[in-house]
Order: sequence, then C-alpha cells, then structure tokens
Amino acid sequence: MNITIYHSSGEAALFVQKKVEQLTPLRTNSTCNRVIVDEDKLYQTMDGFGASFTDSAAYLIHQVLEPEQRASLMRKLFDPEEGIGLSVLRNPMGASDYAREIYSYNDLAEGQTDLELANFSIAHDEEDIIPLLAEATSLNPEIKLMASPWSPPGWMKTSGSMIGGVLKPECYGVYGEYFVRYIQAYAERGLNIYAITPQNEALYSPGHYPGMLMLPEEQIEFIKYHLKPALLKHNLHTKIFCYDHNWDEPNYPRAVLEQAYDEVDGIAWHWYGGDPSAQSELFEAFPNKEVHFTEGSGGEWIPPFEEAFSNVMRTGIEILRNHSQSFILWNMALDEQNGPTVPGFGKSTCRGVVTINQQTKALTYTLDYYALAHFSKCIRPGARRLGASTANGCIRTVAFKNPDQSLAIVMFNDSEAEEGITLALKEHAILSFALEPKSAITIFLK
Repeated sequence: MNITIYHSSGEAALFVQKKVEQLTPLRTNSTCNRVIVDEDKLYQTMDGFGASFTDSAAYLIHQVLEPEQRASLMRKLFDPEEGIGLSVLRNPMGASDYAREIYSYNDLAEGQTDLELANFSIAHDEEDIIPLLAEATSLNPEIKLMASPWSPPGWMKTSGSMIGGVLKPECYGVYGEYFVRYIQAYAERGLNIYAITPQNEALYSPGHYPGMLMLPEEQIEFIKYHLKPALLKHNLHTKIFCYDHNWDEPNYPRAVLEQAYDEVDGIAWHWYGGDPSAQSELFEAFPNKEVHFTEGSGGEWIPPFEEAFSNVMRTGIEILRNHSQSFILWNMALDEQNGPTVPGFGKSTCRGVVTINQQTKALTYTLDYYALAHFSKCIRPGARRLGASTANGCIRTVAFKNPDQSLAIVMFNDSEAEEGITLALKEHAILSFALEPKSAITIFLK
C-alpha cells in the first residue's frame, strides 16, 4: 500500500506533500487517539469541491492576470494531477453582490416587458465567465456546473428592479422559460448545467445588491407548476435543488419537499446561520433527495489565519459528515479590496480562494485554497464516504473511498495541544503520528 501525506500547519498557508517517514513521530509520553475507518459503512457519493466564477472573480482571473499567470492558476485550481482538481462550480445567473454592474440576461427599459424573451442574451458571460468555464472543463472533464439566480430581470418583479421586490405571479411562466434559455445557451457553448436552484438565499432581500424574497409557498408554486414543467417541455434533465440558504431554517426545504417532492432533486445549504446537522435532519426525513452545500465564504470577521483556517476545516468536515455531496465556497477570486462589488455595496469583507491585486497583478493563494486542497486533491468525484470514528471529539475526521479503490482520510486537530493519532482500517493499524494543534492532514492510501 502506497501512502501519501498532505499536511497544513495551523500557523501558515501551507499544503505540503510529505513522505510517510517525514511525519512527526509520536513522543514516548503521547496519548494516542485511535481513528478507525470502516469500509463496510457507506454513505453519500461525492460530486466534489469548488467555488464560484462570479462576474468579479472571472474578470480578475481573465482580464487582470497575465496569460501565463492565468494558465498556471487554472491548472492549480482544476488539474487533478498538477493542481487540486476542483470539480464543482456554482455560478450566479446574472449579477450577484460580486459583480461590476447590475445585469441580467434580459434587461429592458423601465416599463417594458418581454414575455417571449426575444431579447434574452448571455453575451455578458461570453466575455470572461464562459471562457474560464471552458478552460476549467478542459482541465477537468468531471466538473459539474451549478447555477443560481440572485434575481430575475427587474421587469419580472414588483420592484421593477433586480434589487428588492418579489416575482410577479404573471411572470412565473416566463421565468421558468428564462431558466430554459440559460441552460440551452450554455449547452450551445459546450457547457452542461448539471443543477439549478430557483433563488439564492430565498429568505433574504438585500437593499444594496440583487436579491429577492421567495417564500416556501412561492417556491413550491414556481418549481411545481412552472420551472419543472418548462424543463420537461424542452427535454432538459438539469436537476433542481430547493432552498439554497442557511441551516437555521430547515422548515423551508421541508415544506418544499412535502409539496413538490417529485419535482425537486435535493436541497442546497449555506453556512451563515445554524448548524450542519440540519442537513442530516432533512436527509433522514427525505433519504432519496440529494444534499449539497453550495455557498460559504470566510472574511475579515475571522481575522487570524489559524482561526479562519480552522473554521473552514472543521466546518467542511462536518458538512461532509452530514451527507453533503458537494462543498462549494464563494468567490474564486477577489482583489486587494475584497471586490469588485456592485455599485453601492459598500465595504466588502469576504475572502476569495485567491487574491488578485488589480494594481500589481500579484496573485496570492489564500487559506481557502489550502483548505479546499485537503478535500479535493484526494477525494475525487464519485468517491463514497466511509464510516470514520474516534473517541476524541477534538480529532475531526472524514474518510472516502474513490472509484479506483484508493482511500482518502482528512483529519483536523481541533484541540489546543499536539495530539497523537493512530489510523486504523477497522482494527488493523496503518500508521501512528503526532499532529500539531489546529493543523490538518490528508492521508491518501493507494
């Protein structure tokens, strides 16, 4: 059995490949925590890990970086061998908060409507987003593309704007066709949209960037009688994930699945409120529906490196232990001001997977890149989660078996002290080592 180790200290942005003999040996007085992986216990199948090519991220990568920088970055993001093999991308359908302007795919002058969608166009995405998606999928053909709108075109809403308001009842049908046009337009460019959600953060209507409230009864109506029928009419097999919001309101997706069970393929979750155990709560109620984690961003509200890295590692492990088939962070790239953001947004504190300085063109890989690497480098699309347990709650762990039968075990020492660990497959010990506090290790067995 070949063993490869990837290690990150809690003190710096590192993702270091090591030989087994380079592991920190156990001290003679170390207490050893036994981590047991059980290959007979099988859970969800992974789609993968990734982030979003928002308008801002795509612009920075495609236009600000030099061609050589861009090519190197894309390989490090998506190439399974040379990079970390990201395999899921979830993109906004139109402008989000991280865009240089407010736009949809069917913008009209005030008072106008276009119920036939004669003016529908994804020309905006052809400048930066589509070229990067095409490059990513060429580097990793296993990539799955998801899409979520922050808002319909303003003329479909009661506010007449992409900011505020709700979807007009008379526009439910045309909005379903709007999704169809988007999926078809991307398909014409060789990009298959694997899944959509009806609305990003359906319980939040921001006053300074595109968004829209969509209450459970409205989402049920839209999915059941408009969105799903539109997909079927055009013989489209794109999956529909409901909700796309935080863990703290599980009754929303519960209501949607109770009323639109046949039309919905799964639930999408965010981490800005609540606990990842909500994913398991709903999975146990609806075991035939998929679980996906579609957005989480770090930012300046967790300033020290160690605390922020720890947050991504511990939360990522718990997201996976609670049945998620994906783990998707937010912006793939932001600049030195944590932007660009839409006009009027104000100060941004979010963090990208990479930082691209617009003035110097310097490219920096953030802690999110290294945290994602611990999962995506060795847990490949199609991997099945295995049973993984330890008596010490400070040692967080998750394990997977890949389609080629290789094993990937991710561990994070969430204590304040060095911990001794013995990894065992059932009762057969594989190796023992010491892991520093707030540090992560991925063990790849092949």
